[in-house]
Amino acid sequence: MVKEKGHKLITSNRKARHDYTILDTYEAGIVLTGTEVKSLRNGRASLADAYADLHNGELRIHGIHIAEYDNGSWTNHPPRRIRKLLLHRAEIDKLVGKLTESGLTLVPLSLYFRDGWAKVEIGLARGKKSYDKRQDLAKRDSDREIERALHRRAKGLPD
Repeated sequence: MVKEKGHKLITSNRKARHDYTILDTYEAGIVLTGTEVKSLRNGRASLADAYADLHNGELRIHGIHIAEYDNGSWTNHPPRRIRKLLLHRAEIDKLVGKLTESGLTLVPLSLYFRDGWAKVEIGLARGKKSYDKRQDLAKRDSDREIERALHRRAKGLPD
């Protein structure tokens, strides 16, 4: 059996970057069963309501929905079970220190396969206020307008 190489995105949590300011990111392995891996290879997962926490010195992720695997005769997994994340002890200890600060949380940003292994990118995040979200939207809109104007000027079109 040949091991696949590269990076294959399964799903990403686009709303997390809108709702949170991401301070730091970590790549963690995830403990899965066989039917979960097969379902992920079909791209059937969602990070919409997912979050990570520390429990007894272990990092766990809650709320990832991995759909049941339809083919085969195996016993299926529960779609929203709590799954263990795999990080080096030094990284977990660093996260313990940072999570003691108020207002910080761990949010999954994306779920992907890297060199055949399922990985989760988690971000150390601080929640945004509504005015921060409005500022981000206004900045994105102004940047888009600037890009359009530069593009039109480069083509010699009138503003």
